[in-house]
Amino acid sequence: MHRVTGQRSKKFLTKLDTEAPADLQVHLIPDNCATHRTPSVKRWLPAHSRFHLHFTPTRAPWLNLVERWFAGLAQKKLKRGVHRSVQALERDIRAWSSAASDRRPTGAHLPMLTPTTDNTLRGRARRGRST
Repeated sequence: MHRVTGQRSKKFLTKLDTEAPADLQVHLIPDNCATHRTPSVKRWLPAHSRFHLHFTPTRAPWLNLVERWFAGLAQKKLKRGVHRSVQALERDIRAWSSAASDRRPTGAHLPMLTPTTDNTLRGRARRGRST
């Protein structure tokens, strides 16, 4: 497993810049990891105006669809399953993923989740934070 660093983030952006068609506007939704906000990345972005970074709000994992997908996999399949080999685990994951795709109606869109102010304030109060 590679550790994500600002240097690796910049290397990834540079690779995208060379491989994506030059007339394409590139929109990325990175997580809120500090490596995307390092000085080297901050210097690189203004020089490459076709790149647009859109950050999800801090402490809003419900907006990260990849995290939601893996949470569903973990809750509905991995925590309840018994896998006697890596191959059995892979088959189970592929079957779950395929079934999840089949259940989604054609043209279905993911719901837009909009937290209310009341829910946000209640959450902050539970965590002992002021507004």
